[in-house]
Amino acid sequence: LEPYIADTVTKLNELWRAGKRILLEGAQGFALDVDQGSYPYVTSSSCGVNGVGPGTGLPPKAVQRVLGIVKAYTTRVGAGPFPTEDVGPAGEHMGVRGKEVGATTGRKRRCGWFDAVVVRHAVRTQGVDATALMKLDILSGLDRLKVCTAYEIDGRRIDVPPASAAHWR
Repeated sequence: LEPYIADTVTKLNELWRAGKRILLEGAQGFALDVDQGSYPYVTSSSCGVNGVGPGTGLPPKAVQRVLGIVKAYTTRVGAGPFPTEDVGPAGEHMGVRGKEVGATTGRKRRCGWFDAVVVRHAVRTQGVDATALMKLDILSGLDRLKVCTAYEIDGRRIDVPPASAAHWR
């Protein structure tokens, strides 16, 4: 593998300064972002655009376009709030048809309905220019589809994620 080992910070900066196009991919899901996610049920890094600089060594102005990749349904591995989780047949359908298991752990992902609250927040905070809706085909065969457009906390509707994970029911 030695020929493929390089100082990627230097290489990426050289390519960017030469005007080359660079495609970067984030990891995890937005709700797992250490700063914007459902803390304390998050990963230890910035999962979105905010992680480009620390993860690559490129300056923030190197990012020219942000494409948000969005699943047609929502998943989560392990503990944490999941307002749209479906523990019935529809959730099982999504998990089986979508082959929803954790890439590292192999644990079954919890599955639920599309959460427009989180998607709107991700688009707003990450400067998303366009979105690509993925895995819509996984929902075929279900009689009814649900979409979460707001949360209800103590009888009040909100259309942004709550500041406290305790309120993400």
